[in-house]
Amino acid sequence: MGIFDKGVQKTKQSFFQRLSRAVVGKSKVDDETLDAIEEALVASDMGVETTLKIIDNLEDRVQRDKYLSFEELVGILRDEIGKLLDVDASEAVVPFDFSKKPYVMMVVGVNGVGKTTTIGKLAASLKAQGKKVVIGAADTFRAAAVEQLDIWARRAGVDIVKQKMGSDPASVAYDTVSSAVAKGADVVLIDTAGRLHNRIDLMNELTKIRNVMRKVVPDAPHEVLLVLDASTGQNAFQQAKEFSRATDVSALAITKLDGSAKGGVVIGVVDQFKVPVKFIGIGEGIEDLKVFGKKEFVESLFSLEDLKK
Repeated sequence: MGIFDKGVQKTKQSFFQRLSRAVVGKSKVDDETLDAIEEALVASDMGVETTLKIIDNLEDRVQRDKYLSFEELVGILRDEIGKLLDVDASEAVVPFDFSKKPYVMMVVGVNGVGKTTTIGKLAASLKAQGKKVVIGAADTFRAAAVEQLDIWARRAGVDIVKQKMGSDPASVAYDTVSSAVAKGADVVLIDTAGRLHNRIDLMNELTKIRNVMRKVVPDAPHEVLLVLDASTGQNAFQQAKEFSRATDVSALAITKLDGSAKGGVVIGVVDQFKVPVKFIGIGEGIEDLKVFGKKEFVESLFSLEDLKK
């Protein structure tokens, strides 16, 4: 069993149930079948635009190659979705570039998507790899955010830089990066406020954080990681759009994938925004944040093995 099987199980069950109903008793893939496949893709929250792209390509392949069986149809879908995820034309995902020291990652996303938890799990994973990590609690607008991050930092055994509630987030980021440099840290993880009440305010705040960090580390941040909750479906697309406008999002972390039948959001967001997924959350455990691999994800999503049991 692949590490992603747990995360995509609900999406796979929902999708294959719909797909099976569409093709049972059929000797060919007709318009009705294509409509049913389209409905299944939309139900998984892949997004209309991405779904139509897949259906158009699927229709061309069926007409050209005359694939008829259920297994062959699934094979085509696997190929098409694999292509959509091939944003950087590389299977190997490098979560952190340790040649940059410290490697600075700014983590963004709305409240409630699992942003703070993602930071904590990343810190724990890095510490287990022998890396020195410093966390910056720059979401100073919510006391709960700082407290939660503090708990994760203690749990992971890493340093945290924090100030009192209402402090300037940029000041926290500056102190964090300065501390990391002084301590010879390998990685800096900066939490940010998850507010979308005003795009201009958000843009200004994230720009200010970036600019003050660059006074210490000129090319910081090296990554802007947007955290999205798979269970929110189409809201994830809107969040990706807003944060992409406010800052240079360079990678995605998709959380709560195990509890949702909307795993198609991973494919849709990557296709629409051309930003790679680096991590997926498939459970509550500290070890349940996994480095994303396109090939393994697609194989888990479109594996026929457990459907034949």
